[in-house]
Amino acid sequence: MVYSLAVAVGGALGAVCRYWLMLWIGGLAGTRFPWGTALVNLLGSLVIGVLYVLISERLLLSEQWRGLLVVGYLGAFTTFSTFSLDTLLLLQDGRWLPALAYVTGSVLLCLAGAWLGMLLMRAL
Repeated sequence: MVYSLAVAVGGALGAVCRYWLMLWIGGLAGTRFPWGTALVNLLGSLVIGVLYVLISERLLLSEQWRGLLVVGYLGAFTTFSTFSLDTLLLLQDGRWLPALAYVTGSVLLCLAGAWLGMLLMRAL
């Protein structure tokens, strides 16, 4: 029950943070390209790399923290479904090159973000 509560609290916080960050980025960069979703997914990938090392390798955080931070917070903060919808909307608008750049950039940058997060934590 405690783990489920941790997931629920983390999910609520992650969803609100994603919403605020996407509003902020949309205000700065505009909404013609899904910069907010891309940034959220990149940050989430970086943070999950950090948390993986802290929780799974260094055992510095308990399993409840995995529920709160990884499953709950990051699960709600990053969202592949939004990424998919943003890509489809670009494609439906006939914007094939931005869609391709978004998919390629998101996948490569998010993989790099997760790797960098793990690398940084392993170096500390």
